Amino acid sequence: MFQKHSESGYKVALEGIEQKTLVYGQRTLMTEFLLKQGSTLPRHGHPHEQTGYLVKGRIRLSIGAEAYDVRPGDSWCIPSGVEHGAEIIEDSVGLEVFSPVREEYLPDERETP
Repeated sequence: MFQKHSESGYKVALEGIEQKTLVYGQRTLMTEFLLKQGSTLPRHGHPHEQTGYLVKGRIRLSIGAEAYDVRPGDSWCIPSGVEHGAEIIEDSVGLEVFSPVREEYLPDERETP
């Protein structure tokens, strides 16, 4: 799968957090997140391993019992089932890859990622 850049296709995940699935395959799915300063991603867990990279901005990321001050160029890996969450310190853009594919992040047949 190949996908050209597009400014459209973002969906509101939570207040201040938008997401867009960029591409996906049989075992992985890549999502871009637009994160507004002051918003919070509540702690949660899921069966997907997730790796991420902060493109711009600044967040405070909690993974299990640890917390990290994340800046552009920093990356992370969250194992399956581990609770995690984030506080958005500055407007930010992050990329995350999930495995296995998160079915709820797949675009509708009417949409392109």
